[in-house]
Amino acid sequence: MTTLITGTGHPVITAWSAVSPYGIGRDAYAAGLRERRGTVTGLGAEHGTTPDGVGCLVPAFDVRAVLGKKGTRSMDRVTGLAVTAAGALLDDAERNRAVGTGEGAAFALGTTTGSAQSMMDFTRDSLTGVQPFFVDPARFPNTVMNCAAGQSAIWYQLKGPNATIAGGRTAGLHALNYARRLLTSGRARTVLCGAAEEFSPARAWLEHHSGDGTGGTTPPLGEGCAMLLVEPHAPDDPAQPVLAEILAVELGVVLHGDPGPALVTCLRSALRRTGVEPDRVAAVARSGAPGPDGAAEADAVCEVLGAAEPADLTPTGLIGDTGAAAAAFQVAALLSYTADRPGESAGRIGLITSVDRTGTVGCALLGLR
Repeated sequence: MTTLITGTGHPVITAWSAVSPYGIGRDAYAAGLRERRGTVTGLGAEHGTTPDGVGCLVPAFDVRAVLGKKGTRSMDRVTGLAVTAAGALLDDAERNRAVGTGEGAAFALGTTTGSAQSMMDFTRDSLTGVQPFFVDPARFPNTVMNCAAGQSAIWYQLKGPNATIAGGRTAGLHALNYARRLLTSGRARTVLCGAAEEFSPARAWLEHHSGDGTGGTTPPLGEGCAMLLVEPHAPDDPAQPVLAEILAVELGVVLHGDPGPALVTCLRSALRRTGVEPDRVAAVARSGAPGPDGAAEADAVCEVLGAAEPADLTPTGLIGDTGAAAAAFQVAALLSYTADRPGESAGRIGLITSVDRTGTVGCALLGLR
């Protein structure tokens, strides 16, 4: 499936924030990437039993400590991460909250399944209780994948369309494409767009038993949420900078086997339709999927870009395998990179690529400022 921006202008990214293994907020994420600081840590007993006992977790993240006690008694971790990231973005500048909330403010969140831990815990309670209905009804909303998006909209009064899009590592690209469609069709004034993933024993064991079987090294699991403020065009306010233009989003599906050819097709189509030459690509952030999929992704990028030597901003080696949040963190890494080099990348292109073992592939071209 191919989806490109139409019309006289492109949607733009005007703000971003993140809750990452570096901490809460845009500055924490940018500083961690700048320092190339690793985040792998041993897990305490509070994180349960996992296959390898390590992970890349948001430091000391406790939902009630961060968001307060009101309305958080039954909030699970992935919902807390999404609500916190949205709040960090809205609180970063007065204009963000003014344009990013209220009527016409949409929310698009990428995910894999929502919270696997919440689903398993609730199901276990129904099987081990004296009666199947002896469960905590307040925790039932956590078992559906749109809980985090719904809670974020309620928390911050986002009254426009609200969507949750499942797509594994490509979920952030699907959410970005959905945001583009909302804006270009006039169904939203602004979109808070991002993707979230939690660390949990349930996810760790699911990933452990879903490996590719090749015995290769896999990155530790990470978690977090990255959030973008997307607007239909450059703001009229000259004081509000545009961080990047969304030039193209290309998505594809692999029925079986090597995802490389499908990603090559996406990349070449995006470059051709936008008239971008490979040597204009200043930086690339790959999903860094483990095993053969990640190798195929890297080979596809090399094949299409040829002799071009863009900066490699792939964050997986630093913050771990963040699953559904990966593509959103890749965009944040690109925006952080250009912010550290004002004017250096202006007029050039940032490339995001993603592959997932479920068969989805995709890429995005961002015009840098």
